[in-house]
Amino acid sequence: MAYGVTSTTFLLSLGVPPAAASASVHTAEIFTSGASGLSHLRFRNVDGELFKKLLVPGIMGGVLGAYILVRAPGEMMKPFVAIYLLIMGLLILRRALRSEKKETKVGGKLVFLGLAGGFFDAVGGGGWGPIVTSTLVASGHNPRFAVGTVNLAEFFVTVSECATFLLTIGAAHLEIIAGLIIGGVLAAPLAAYACRKLPSRTLMIIVASLIIALSIRTIYSGFSEIR
Repeated sequence: MAYGVTSTTFLLSLGVPPAAASASVHTAEIFTSGASGLSHLRFRNVDGELFKKLLVPGIMGGVLGAYILVRAPGEMMKPFVAIYLLIMGLLILRRALRSEKKETKVGGKLVFLGLAGGFFDAVGGGGWGPIVTSTLVASGHNPRFAVGTVNLAEFFVTVSECATFLLTIGAAHLEIIAGLIIGGVLAAPLAAYACRKLPSRTLMIIVASLIIALSIRTIYSGFSEIR
């Protein structure tokens, strides 16, 4: 989770333009999300039905978001996306600390969740994992299958976004892409293994803490830029 968000935040801090940063991260994510998705399949962390319901809406949202980012800067939207993620992170943390066992499904809302996740992932340079996974976990899905399924779907969403960027602004920053690929591919199998071995409550606390920390940082930097 949060590979795109953390990578894009780092690139923007180095002065890389938002569209180029998002395009570079998503090009690298073709390889990292592919490695991550295969790892989760190997460790049986994927829910097939959930995957099918997220895939097409995610691709549609990703293509739309990538096209809009090329036409209009996405920095203004980041603080507002981060506020949503912060709320999701707090809900996950609350659920983990209360140790609630009852599972509730988001049902028909999965289409809208996939659309929103893909759209904001492309516009913000990342966010598919935090938005979709955090919502699923907060609604009661097992963290192991939520993370694994969302990571596998991310590969296909990323390919569609990358194709849109390639057709609109072309390929750029190949040295950045290479570095992101190497680091991400090396980390993916370890992350999938940890997802299988760690208790659900521990996973929820880790995921929530990461989302909250990144969201606070994004909110602060985003509103500072607006001012």
